[in-house]
Amino acid sequence: MKRRQFLAASLAASAVALAAPAFAYVPSKSRRRNYEFNRTISREVLENYLSRAITMQGLLSAVGDTQDNIRMLKHIGAKYMGRSICLWGGESKLLENFELARKQMALVRAISPDAIFEACIFEIVSTEVEQVPVPDWAFTALGLPVEKRNFRYEAILYPPAQRNRNWSATASVPDVSQAETQLWFYFLAKSYIDLGFEGIHWGQMEIMNYNDPHLDHYARVFALVRAYAAKHARRGMVLCNAHTPGGGLVRNGELLLDFHAMPLRLKENPDKAQDATLEVGFAESIYLHSKGGRTYSGWTCEHLPYLVELDNWGVSKYPGQPRQTAGRAVKGASWLWGYDEISWFANQSDAYRAQWLRYAYNWVRKTDPSGFVEMPGSRGVVLPLGHRTWYFANNPSPAVPEGSGDENVIYSIWQADKGA
Repeated sequence: MKRRQFLAASLAASAVALAAPAFAYVPSKSRRRNYEFNRTISREVLENYLSRAITMQGLLSAVGDTQDNIRMLKHIGAKYMGRSICLWGGESKLLENFELARKQMALVRAISPDAIFEACIFEIVSTEVEQVPVPDWAFTALGLPVEKRNFRYEAILYPPAQRNRNWSATASVPDVSQAETQLWFYFLAKSYIDLGFEGIHWGQMEIMNYNDPHLDHYARVFALVRAYAAKHARRGMVLCNAHTPGGGLVRNGELLLDFHAMPLRLKENPDKAQDATLEVGFAESIYLHSKGGRTYSGWTCEHLPYLVELDNWGVSKYPGQPRQTAGRAVKGASWLWGYDEISWFANQSDAYRAQWLRYAYNWVRKTDPSGFVEMPGSRGVVLPLGHRTWYFANNPSPAVPEGSGDENVIYSIWQADKGA
């Protein structure tokens, strides 16, 4: 299903954002959080970052008002800015976006000197990739002969007989077993590291490795990327994560990723219109089954820490309605009252959003100590009447007139949890 690109703002603000929580998660003893790492990261520091994670889609692409985004993120104490460059296809504008991100990175460093900004490498490539030159260093890193050419779209895809999932007539899913795909992934990852990104979200990795059952090809890509990060990243490391409906990717006892990630996977509450709850085992949720093993940083775990987020993908033919319509299941088991998760959330009242964020945060922390909710900050949405296409958590102001005001409840939730 093709993801959407969106332009403008969200909902009005709320004085109820600081309302008392319905469920209280009891924090551990207050202490100053540690955000120090170099070349490897401890579980404590990793979880400190995950506990202050927020989705800021397009932050490094100048989506929204940059100065007010900086103000909001400083106010709430955000440390991990997820999806801060989030390009879905459109490779013809890739180099242009790199330059914009370079300029934006100089500005957003003001949020916090130890903040991490996340780039995305998704499960998509389009024919526009053929407009991107392959740099000499990419060939050299992969041990390939240096050529003067652009990337080759067809060479990145699965063989024709295996192409059973396309995003459009001109965009499809990469096959990580292909040398051209590894070249493309390394090019993107190195470029993002050079721009100052210390986190990479690798999208739906599990649909790109049908020809990599033992994860040998992924392991090669990650080894190359991490070797480059060890010498050139700001703190000698890039944190890698991906959506892992299978619980994670483990090769010979070694975890491929530094942490896992998944959509929240919300369940409609049929007893209350528009209400949604969380449940272990519902859909492809990750609660209580994040796989463990030995991490790149050297520590072992039974369950790797993970983030869950309000994901986006569009709207069904039945907006505002439950999946069951006239006794028949609506196509797309992940629809939530006819919407994707973030669009459903943005459509709710100020009071409900505040109550629900508290509920979700507390439920995840109580249900699975390895899990953390990635707060919504900036994300493309689909709203009624088609006149709002972006959600902003910012307090409303002349700079962000349709800000939702949810930054206040995020601030209060994080303030209430002083532990890791």
